[in-house]
Amino acid sequence: MNKNILMLFSFLSFSASAQIPEDALRTAWFTQNGTARNMATGGVMGSLGGDITANHVNPAGIGLFKTNELVLTPGFFMNRNSFKYRGTDTLNSKNYFNYGTSGIILSSANRTKQKWTSNALAISVNQVANYNNHIQFKGFNNMSSFSEQYLEELVKDHADSNAALSNYIFGSSLAFRTFLIDTTSGAGGAVTGYQSLVPISTGVNQLYDATTRGGYHEIALGLAGNLEDKMYVGGSFTIPVISYQRELLYSETDATTNPNNNFKSFEYKETFSSKGIGIGAKLGVIYKPQEFWRIGFAFHTPQLMGYTDRISSSLTSNTESYAGIKSESSNNLNSGKSGQRKYNMITPWRAIISASYVFREISDTRRQRAFISADIEYVNYRSSRFSSADKNDQALISYYQLMNDVIKDTYKSNINFRLGGELKFHTIMFRLGGAYYGSPYKEADLAANRILATGGLGYRDHGIFIDLSYAHTFTKDVQFAYRLSDKPNTFAEQGGNRGNMVLTFGFKF
Repeated sequence: MNKNILMLFSFLSFSASAQIPEDALRTAWFTQNGTARNMATGGVMGSLGGDITANHVNPAGIGLFKTNELVLTPGFFMNRNSFKYRGTDTLNSKNYFNYGTSGIILSSANRTKQKWTSNALAISVNQVANYNNHIQFKGFNNMSSFSEQYLEELVKDHADSNAALSNYIFGSSLAFRTFLIDTTSGAGGAVTGYQSLVPISTGVNQLYDATTRGGYHEIALGLAGNLEDKMYVGGSFTIPVISYQRELLYSETDATTNPNNNFKSFEYKETFSSKGIGIGAKLGVIYKPQEFWRIGFAFHTPQLMGYTDRISSSLTSNTESYAGIKSESSNNLNSGKSGQRKYNMITPWRAIISASYVFREISDTRRQRAFISADIEYVNYRSSRFSSADKNDQALISYYQLMNDVIKDTYKSNINFRLGGELKFHTIMFRLGGAYYGSPYKEADLAANRILATGGLGYRDHGIFIDLSYAHTFTKDVQFAYRLSDKPNTFAEQGGNRGNMVLTFGFKF
């Protein structure tokens, strides 16, 4: 672990609602979501256009519309996780409702002879990422303990007993008040430091159980123009809206049957919420160099976000004959209120290049037609940046500077790839696709990727269309229960899969 991470975890309490590197990924590492047509073809939309999802990917694609359109896209997620933590396998699942791109497109054609053939306006909303999940893993650990993060904090801060009682009300003070962490004494009874009562050498059984809810929603107002059916130019103003909640239960239990080692168990509970809103923009162009070819380029600016986080926590320890069962909560130490922190964030920028080949692109769409399309997306995950909302708090300013250095050390830029196609027979369409999202982590040991296999059907006739798709995601990721600055951090290897079924209703008017 590099010196920036060492400094970060000794600077502020990990549990006092301070940000951690993983927070940067919530608004950066996600798979493409959209209408059922878009999902069935692997999420390709960089050069295709003609779908309201383009408003969130390449707004130039809105310029292909020459009629008005209303679209609704409900969906349903089926999530199955598997975790391997220190040799123990855990399985869990969670299903929940979802939605894809929905909204309205208004277009107008220039009736006089002008270079700009038509233009279109789109107002839409899309769930960019869904945070509903159940993360649970457990295992035997004789190398480290969750309690050591509190021990590190008190030792590195040179905290006296009064500070340990009152200055870290979301973490270390809870541990100190329940005797999970206690003082050590020297000659004459003088306090010489702190100790954790967890018997790490003989091992503990650890359990991490978190239920998360919420989503990353994006409202987009897009405008695009059509230049002689040859070039399409567009842009969208976006408003990202974030809602994230986590209910966490973490526990450690003595792995031995010794009733006299001053430790039986402890249980930490945390309720955390994060709400944010911001602004951003997406710009794009699609060009037809030849009749059947489309080439697209899109650039997504960083999103400027403002967040408010809230946290409440409690801890119950059973230290047997040492102090018995003790409980304490942050609400008791904070006048019954949850902790609150406000800060700002800049999300990563991304760029998309794309090409499509449209077979028999003719005005009579009743004749058999098909397309194949591919997107290559570059995302600079390490460009996420946090900053304090309080410009007068030098401690927080310094903390976020360290956080940004850690993000640069932890993450990297990467390329995502999407491929899909459609085969159309009069009013019926068949679609297939796939996508690969590489690891955002710089360390090779943190293996992660997301692989999608997609397919679906579509029906279009008399201005009405119904599309059905299914996207199956194979997930590989890592989950940290806690982080320490002076030991190798242990993590759970996450696998599993997610099924996303999406249905789109729409009509032209």
